[in-house]
Amino acid sequence: MKIALLGYGRMGKTIEQIAIKRGHNIVLTVDKDDTDYDIKKADVAIDFSIPDVAFNNISNCLNNNVPVISGTTGWLDKYDDALNLCKEKEGAFIYASNYSLGVNIFFELNKTLAKMMSALKQYNVSMEEIHHTQKLDAPSGTAISLADGIISQHEGFDNWKLDENGEKVIPITAKRIENVPGTHTVSYESEVDSISIEHVAHNRQGFALGAVVAAEWIVGKTGVFTMNDVLNIG
Repeated sequence: MKIALLGYGRMGKTIEQIAIKRGHNIVLTVDKDDTDYDIKKADVAIDFSIPDVAFNNISNCLNNNVPVISGTTGWLDKYDDALNLCKEKEGAFIYASNYSLGVNIFFELNKTLAKMMSALKQYNVSMEEIHHTQKLDAPSGTAISLADGIISQHEGFDNWKLDENGEKVIPITAKRIENVPGTHTVSYESEVDSISIEHVAHNRQGFALGAVVAAEWIVGKTGVFTMNDVLNIG
């Protein structure tokens, strides 16, 4: 399979290594300042760029009938535009805030726990996420996905806020520490006890592997998909 890498930072280079080990060819690497490239030479594109260029990368793929996997966060104000373009062009698109196979299982565990806790009004929920200092957005896309999962299952909450409490609000604390790939903790606290679930990434390999698996899965398909479709969960 011929893969284009849109974004050639640390994640892009890790994806490249895993893709080659799995027998794929990297036919194009696009850095943030590259604008003159032929996306049509690829069977599929994987976008781990930056928020300012992600939507343009995705649009270029969809306009040229190239399936695209996006893991860039911080651009979701244009997410509906990407979905509409995908449908208009009959393309193929997956966005995930986190491609780690373990994190996507964690997402489902989080929703299950939120549903169980919904009737227990004595528990307050909070979240913490920790990432490397190069991460540009806060809270992380993964933390937002976790918060949205809680809101979908727990009638006690309808919003999240960064470093801020409020009625029906899930407070999220974001920390930036050197060389931390990603840690996410969801905590339920009452006067008598605490319940928490946590996912700790040890390196970037899990994120990169999941993106390559998603790229392998989407080729030949049409539509907007999620990692639940790729993993057949949820």
